[in-house]
Amino acid sequence: MQKRRVVLTFPYKLIDQPITSYLVKNYDVIVNILRARINPKEEGRLMIEVSGKEENLDKGIEYLKELGVKIQSLAQDIRWIEDRCIQCTACSSLCPTGAIEVDREKMTIAFNKEKCIACGLCIPACSYKAIEILF
Repeated sequence: MQKRRVVLTFPYKLIDQPITSYLVKNYDVIVNILRARINPKEEGRLMIEVSGKEENLDKGIEYLKELGVKIQSLAQDIRWIEDRCIQCTACSSLCPTGAIEVDREKMTIAFNKEKCIACGLCIPACSYKAIEILF
């Protein structure tokens, strides 16, 4: 089973359509919504983790593109800038998924992109701007 984390940007005309339901039903994939920003008559954004057979994922992504949904890999949107980090650990206690971990013996930070859901809670905690989320 393959997993992909993507950001979907919907034109406002598609906001009221059950697109994720179609993905699940017609392409046999599992959709986990990580974050959403949807407003009537505005462009919508949905951050999802989608899993399933690679062939089904590819077909589902193609379906979204045909509808006019812009698709961007989430991995491109999240960045930890290690050179800026002073290892203060202020961000680690705010991370709900444990993507920012502290090695207590060394008192150093490690960032795991796979666990990150780009919630943004760590951003205001870091005055050194060591984490950027382009969402």
